Amino acid sequence: MFKLIIKRLLQAIPTLWIIATITFVLMQLTPGGPFDQEKPVTPEVKLLIEAHYGMDQPIYEQYIRFIKNRLMGDFGPSYKYIGWDVDEIIAQSFPISLELGFYALIIALIIGVPLGVFAALYHGTKMETLLMGIALLGICLPAFVLGPLLLLIFSTELGWFNTFGWNVASDRVLPAVTLGLFYAAFIARLTRSGTLDVLKHPYIQTARAKGLKESKVIWIHTLRSSLSPVVAYLGPAVAGMISGSFVVETLFFIPGLGSFFINSAFNRDDTMVMGTVLFYAVLIIAFNLVVDLIQIWMNPKIKRD
Repeated sequence: MFKLIIKRLLQAIPTLWIIATITFVLMQLTPGGPFDQEKPVTPEVKLLIEAHYGMDQPIYEQYIRFIKNRLMGDFGPSYKYIGWDVDEIIAQSFPISLELGFYALIIALIIGVPLGVFAALYHGTKMETLLMGIALLGICLPAFVLGPLLLLIFSTELGWFNTFGWNVASDRVLPAVTLGLFYAAFIARLTRSGTLDVLKHPYIQTARAKGLKESKVIWIHTLRSSLSPVVAYLGPAVAGMISGSFVVETLFFIPGLGSFFINSAFNRDDTMVMGTVLFYAVLIIAFNLVVDLIQIWMNPKIKRD
């Protein structure tokens, strides 16, 4: 396990370098600049602003300074949020995105795992078709469709929740459900296929032959092995819930990191965009490593290259 951690950390170095380089190049190739939409200023003043941020230097010097600062953990100042550094904005907004992702993960597991298990138990029946149809519906309704529907029903019509904000506990419900239902559908399908495979194993038949209760056979002896595909999926899923929550954050006006990322992309806040991309990249690599370690703990026979 220690060798796995070291190997993954070494592999992460060139991966992050490639991501940083591609992001830098794309931002340089994007038309316009971070100060083009500001109040019109004289060319002399614009040159002074660009010189202040080092944007008047040759591209290769900007790239070297960019890589050097990132290695030192310095994401630089935001071009649009005056007086704020990028790392300060990330530190302030990321906990909100993390909290939203955590609630969405709980909802996805609570709905997806039982749905998949019951679909496997009723394999070949109309009940399985119904349950998998519900899961397919969750896949076909992305966040930008499901979110407005939930707002229309539970906020506008019923008045149970606020339309937007992140102030009270009830404000977490609709965003978490919107984000979690999409992933619950995938978890349900993975749980179903994993449970069907495990139910065919001899040790399950032996447990039943010994007279164990069916509930114990399913929820204790079967579930641990059948959740292996789900655990493997949780790495990119959790990263997706956190890094891909910008749609939900925009819909519900949540001041998370995703909403800052979108606004920075529109405003050409280069340092904010590049800092957020690298932060998300580190996050995804970390989550995938944690998932690999959990899988090894669940099944020590698994070997990772």
